[in-house]
Amino acid sequence: MTSPDIQKDIVSSCAKETLKEIIEDLNGHFFGILVDESKNVSHKEQMTLVLRYVNREGKLIERFLGLVHVKDISAKSLKEAINFLLLNHSLSRSQIRGQGYDKASNMQGELNSLKTLILKDNSSTYYIHCFAHQLQLDLVAVAKKHDDVNNFFDILANVLNIIGGSFKRREMLRDDQDEKLEELLVLSEVHMGSGLNRELGLQRPGVLIGDLNNRFSEVNTDLLLRMASLSPENCFVNYDKDKIMKLATYYPNEFSVSKLEDLSFDLDNYIYYVREVDNAFSNLKGLRDLSMKLVETNMYKTWGLIYLLVKLSLILPVATATVERAFSSMNFIKNNLRRRIGDDFLNGCLVCYIEDEVFDSVPNDAIINHFQNMTIRQMQL
Repeated sequence: MTSPDIQKDIVSSCAKETLKEIIEDLNGHFFGILVDESKNVSHKEQMTLVLRYVNREGKLIERFLGLVHVKDISAKSLKEAINFLLLNHSLSRSQIRGQGYDKASNMQGELNSLKTLILKDNSSTYYIHCFAHQLQLDLVAVAKKHDDVNNFFDILANVLNIIGGSFKRREMLRDDQDEKLEELLVLSEVHMGSGLNRELGLQRPGVLIGDLNNRFSEVNTDLLLRMASLSPENCFVNYDKDKIMKLATYYPNEFSVSKLEDLSFDLDNYIYYVREVDNAFSNLKGLRDLSMKLVETNMYKTWGLIYLLVKLSLILPVATATVERAFSSMNFIKNNLRRRIGDDFLNGCLVCYIEDEVFDSVPNDAIINHFQNMTIRQMQL
C-alpha cells in the first residue's frame, strides 16, 4: 500500500466507481454543463466540468465530472476538452440542454466563444447568465419603470462625472469621508473589521445597465419569464398556458407539432388537478419541489410532457458556484507541498473529495473488483 503506483490505482478505482454511480443516476437523461478554467499551483491551465441534471427521484443534482489539463484557454480547446470528458463517460453532446460559465469572453461572448460553438452543435443548449447578478437585473428593471429611481441614477451619474473628472475633488471627498468615519467610530455607530468600511470603485450606472442588457439576451429573458409560468408557488398563481406552450417551442427536438397538441390538452387537465383535486401540490415552493412531487405521486407518468418541461427548466444552469468550489478543492489538494501531483491522480482525488456523498455509497466490493482487474496482482484481495 506504500507504493505510489498502488496508491494511484486505488484512488483511480475509487474515482471511477464513484463516477459510474453518477452516470447511472443521470440515467441517459438531458443535462446541463457548468464549465470554468483556472491555473493550479504548478501554473497549468485546468478546466472543470460539472453536470446539472434531474435524477430518477425528480431531484435537481449537480455533480463534478472531472478536471482536465488544457494547453490553452481558447474556446476551441475548451470545447475539445468538454467533448473528451463526455465521451470518456459515454455521454452524448446531443443530450446537453443548458450551459453555464463565468463572464470571460472566451466562455460566453457572442463571437466564437465556447457558448457559441456549443450552440452551433445544438440550438437548444441555452445559456443563462449567473443568477448572482439577478439583483442587479431587478435594479435595471426598476430603474426603467420608476421615474424617482431613474432620476436618482441620473443624479448619481452626474456626481460621478464631476468628482471622477478631478483628482483634487476625489481627494476632497475621500478626506471628508474619513472624517465622518472617525466620528462614527467614536460614537460606536460603525464597526471595524475585515472587509468593513472599504473604499470601493463604482461603475457608472449607464455602463452597468448596458452591460447587464448585453448579458441577458431577448431569448434568455423570454425563457426565464416563461419558466416562471410553471412555478407552483401560491397555488400556481403564475400559471399561463400560452407562455408554457411558447416555452415548449424553444425545444423543437423534444416537442414536435403532434406533441405540442398533446401538451396543450394535458395542460388543461394538469392545472385543474393540481389546483382543485390533489392537496399534495398546494404548498410547493418552486420547480424543484414540483419535480419531486410529480415523481413522488407518480403523476410524472401521466403528464410526461409537462414533467419534461419542468426538467428542462431546472437543468438550465443559473449559478457557477459548484465549479468555483471545485477549484477551491483543487487548491486544497494540490498545494505547494504537493505540487508534483499528476493530472490523473489529482482528478481522482477531486472526484472522491468533492463527491464524498456518492463515494460513501459505493460498495467496497465494487472498488476492490475494479482495482483487482486493473492489472495482474500478486494476490487476490
